[in-house]
Amino acid sequence: MTGRRALLPGLRRAAMEGPRGRVFFVLLLLLLPGAMEAGGGAELAWDPAGYLLYCPCMGRFGNQAEHFLGALAFARALNRTLAVPPWIEYRHHRPPYTNLHVPYAEHFQLEPLRRYHRVVSLEDFMARLAPRHWPPGRRVAYCFEAAAQRSADKSTCPMKDGNPFGPFWDQFQVDFDKSELFKGISFSPAYKDHWIQRFSPSEHPVLALPGAPAQFPVLEEHRPLHKYIVWSDEMVKKGEAYIHSLLVRPYVGIHLRIGSDWKNACNMLKDGTAGPHFMASPQCVGYDRSAAVPLTMDMCLPDLKEIKRALKLWVKNTEAKSVYIATDSEPYTTEIQQFFQGKVKVVSLQPEVPQVDLYILGQSDHFIGNCVSSFTAFVKRERDVHGKPSSFFGMDHPPRLRDEF
Repeated sequence: MTGRRALLPGLRRAAMEGPRGRVFFVLLLLLLPGAMEAGGGAELAWDPAGYLLYCPCMGRFGNQAEHFLGALAFARALNRTLAVPPWIEYRHHRPPYTNLHVPYAEHFQLEPLRRYHRVVSLEDFMARLAPRHWPPGRRVAYCFEAAAQRSADKSTCPMKDGNPFGPFWDQFQVDFDKSELFKGISFSPAYKDHWIQRFSPSEHPVLALPGAPAQFPVLEEHRPLHKYIVWSDEMVKKGEAYIHSLLVRPYVGIHLRIGSDWKNACNMLKDGTAGPHFMASPQCVGYDRSAAVPLTMDMCLPDLKEIKRALKLWVKNTEAKSVYIATDSEPYTTEIQQFFQGKVKVVSLQPEVPQVDLYILGQSDHFIGNCVSSFTAFVKRERDVHGKPSSFFGMDHPPRLRDEF
């Protein structure tokens, strides 16, 4: 962004130097994606190649992040600018007792995404482009025919049915005027040409979808895109302050996913309902179903014995002075402190903003995660990008994936 900002004043001066200057100015802006946006104000340039909009309406942050990577790849395949949606945080057990919509840029930087493909925040799209190019009366929803079967007339996309779909679009005062239905295609890269032919940007400038055009868990080939997800300066400042004040390096970070809802999910392994590929487990058992290693209860729902075993190994191997625990329930702080006889500092913040946990886990000297969790998967991808070591409960030495960063 900085380079583009530096260029803009000179470009604007050139534009003042008669017709040739103005032509030169316009041509250069076309060669500098996002240049108008960088200048601030209401100058955001419309992309004639079209836009992709979607609601990140499946699950909590970990799932939304996996879908985001797939949506980013899909936007690039179709050569459409991705309108980056806000994250949905579910605050139903504490104020404001409803959904929060947190702009992407509050946690991460938008600019690094542009090294991969064109993006604009959905907030900027709605405030600065939609009034002119996507106004009420011209807002078309796009969905599979099967999804439209849920509507009363069997032909309307259920864009705002229930939570979080309704509140998501309501924050931008969006209602949809008509629906375009499709079938026989998927969001797979193999269908790229079908999408482009079926929905040309000249006739369909804004593709607004009810959910992410992506698979869960994230496809193996999309995992490397995580390198474009870069923490915001504010998050780095906050995370580093916690690390500096609470932890002593080296430290081991662990993610304990052991809440009651998770216990119910992992019981599906016991009764055989779930196999090796269960939620985010391909990150540790491998993406190839025919060669996937068995998924054990220790990998899905580690008990205190397994937690202590793994910690003992990695605290010793890293000569750790402290342990950081991120969890959705009981952190076992006292038990772990006693296990190490007070020689290792044990910290669990349980912050209101889960991204604080993610940042601290990502910066640890060794990370032990939950094989099945997409929250762990976020940390694992980030650490892979930076060549940092990770393991899982029940799996001390994970196999290398095909796309190893």
